Amino acid sequence: MAGHAALYATSTSSNMARKTTTSSPRRNQHRPAAKKHAASKGLLRRALRAAGWILPGIVAVILLLRFVPPPTSAFILTRHVERMLDSAPGPAVMHEWTPLRRIPRHMALAVVAAEDQNFPNHFGFDVDAIARAVEHNKKNQRVRGASTISQQTAKNLFLWSGRSYVRKALEAGFTVLIELLWSKERILEVYLNIAEFGDGTYGVGAASKRFFGKTPARLTTHEAALLAAALPSPRKFSPSRPSAYLRQRAQWVQTQMRQLGPNHIAWH
Repeated sequence: MAGHAALYATSTSSNMARKTTTSSPRRNQHRPAAKKHAASKGLLRRALRAAGWILPGIVAVILLLRFVPPPTSAFILTRHVERMLDSAPGPAVMHEWTPLRRIPRHMALAVVAAEDQNFPNHFGFDVDAIARAVEHNKKNQRVRGASTISQQTAKNLFLWSGRSYVRKALEAGFTVLIELLWSKERILEVYLNIAEFGDGTYGVGAASKRFFGKTPARLTTHEAALLAAALPSPRKFSPSRPSAYLRQRAQWVQTQMRQLGPNHIAWH
């Protein structure tokens, strides 16, 4: 009996030891997961706190730019840096702000006809154009974009070029804010003053002077169409020395302008 009792005690103690050694790692396995979860919650909390500080600042800047001409843009600053580093050879960067009252209606209409014909009606995003672009890109290797003038204004003013999801998400956010805080006239006015119309030539004021030697107010309809026709590839084409393709595209822009009519945009 004593032998059986000793054997039972030994077996019991070994089983308890095994249970103890096997249960301890299971409890420890939960600790890294808990720490990881806590870390992610802390990161999210810090991100939300940072957004709470940054977003009001962005809104304030956009609201200010509703009344004050932007002194420059992200794209213009980038081009200045490229010129300093000699990574983008070309003519000197030229930018000149032209007030709304000195830009003729046909210049604004040319840009709308060339880039975003539904501009007066959408809220920053042209859903039909996006759908057409998606269908086109499925069947063709050459990618077609569907960015509106509002989106291009947001991108040129605040962001950088590229096709990353982060940049597109930020562009969408800035576009919504611009549409909420600015009038359509203001969006078009800023776009006309920061868009690149030729290599290193930003804004219709600089483009009129560099390519035609005149002020925007003296631009003819054909000259306005040439400037608008160069917008998709401003570093490839020159409005003052238009290629056959650019002349053909400018003719198409003028046809679209006639079909849209001068009252297609509100312009004072």
